[in-house]
Amino acid sequence: MEIKTHRVNVIQSTMTMAYRNLLKTLHNPDRFMDVLIQPIMFMLLFGYLFGGAIAGGVKAYLPTIVPGILAQTILSAASGSGSQIREDMDSGVYDRFKSLPISHIAPLAGQLFADILRLLIATVASLTTGYFMGWRPNVNFGWIIVIILIAVFIGWAISWIYALVGLLSNSATMVESVSLTTMLLLSFLSNAFIPIKTLPKLLQVIANLNPMTYVITAIRQILATGSLSNTAWLVVLLGFVIVLIFAPLTIWAYNRQK
Repeated sequence: MEIKTHRVNVIQSTMTMAYRNLLKTLHNPDRFMDVLIQPIMFMLLFGYLFGGAIAGGVKAYLPTIVPGILAQTILSAASGSGSQIREDMDSGVYDRFKSLPISHIAPLAGQLFADILRLLIATVASLTTGYFMGWRPNVNFGWIIVIILIAVFIGWAISWIYALVGLLSNSATMVESVSLTTMLLLSFLSNAFIPIKTLPKLLQVIANLNPMTYVITAIRQILATGSLSNTAWLVVLLGFVIVLIFAPLTIWAYNRQK
């Protein structure tokens, strides 16, 4: 009975913390921009600015850019976990949480659970914007759901990395700098916006080693064939590997703060 009560307390505390973090996202312009405004803005900006130059027109460019912006969006949305954790720790909110009759893991678990909903919103915003710009997938809606699930899962796995960075960093500014740098490098040094073959040889090697290249390729293959390719299964496996490595490290770093 005591174990069951403890589990209920953990679940309730986690849901409460997740709700709190979602409210912080909605009421914080910076966080809200990462989740909703940024994917819309980049989709419009890149589509209309570079569509004609790269693909001969916006509509012809959308099959390339929609998966690319989606990948960039999940990176940006996932990075918010680290910044928010660091801000809470610097403000002393985590010290207040210690005095509450809640599970000690609830603040971290709530943040990571809220990230799932943030990633879902960001993913849907990216795909919806592409649709209104004229993008029409060749697969049925079921495969769009599969793409959303893969994108959210990969973003959630990456959230564990950024959460660890937030716990180990000295300030939220440092976390934001690391997040922005990695997002730009991983998104631009990939096949997100242009064919890899157009890059110089050295950058082609880097782009082909970039994990986000595999994520984007997997999404494009699903959209083209309506099936799960080997690349898609590799991406899912990569997500599990990231969680298996970084979840214990993040929990260890979190417990050290207690």
